[in-house]
Amino acid sequence: MRLLLALGNPGAKYRDTRHNIGWWLADRLAHRWGGGPFRVDGPTAWTTGTARPGVEIHKPLAYMNRSGESLARLLAERRFDARGFDPAADMLVLVDDVALPAGRFRLRARGSPGGHNGLASISASLGSDEYGRLRLGVGRPPDERIDLVAWVLSRMPRAEEEGALGAFPRAAEAVEYWLEHGVEAAMNRFNRLG
Repeated sequence: MRLLLALGNPGAKYRDTRHNIGWWLADRLAHRWGGGPFRVDGPTAWTTGTARPGVEIHKPLAYMNRSGESLARLLAERRFDARGFDPAADMLVLVDDVALPAGRFRLRARGSPGGHNGLASISASLGSDEYGRLRLGVGRPPDERIDLVAWVLSRMPRAEEEGALGAFPRAAEAVEYWLEHGVEAAMNRFNRLG
């Protein structure tokens, strides 16, 4: 079983914000793979796609900084642990990243949370930074006086949003390559282009 964990915040207030770009890509992947609507089951909303059996896409329903709590419950309540689930090989986190401009993405096999509260929560839950992540660019505030929290909880201007969405076909290919070949191979193939 493979797990795509898309980080974001629940609720209409946050749906279109930079922080939820992981959820946007999750929606795109579900559609691309012929998945049904996301259904709420315990700590997440999730779906699968007929084109990718054995892959589940999950959106934690806790707020971003508590994503790890949702993951811990998911792993305890579902079949991931029973089948030898290894987060380092079997999980990819879809997450926003202010260090990348909108329209760019990067795969990483491991690493510190880098100040991202969602990743910090995931790492705390797993007791490890050994899990893949697909970092989706949302850009930095144009002025250092702009509060970073306010920035990621705001909407992108139309041109930025179009740039971010324009990268999704290539990001989807990167996820599919990860599924087939693993994170290191996907990094080598896509990071220079993403």
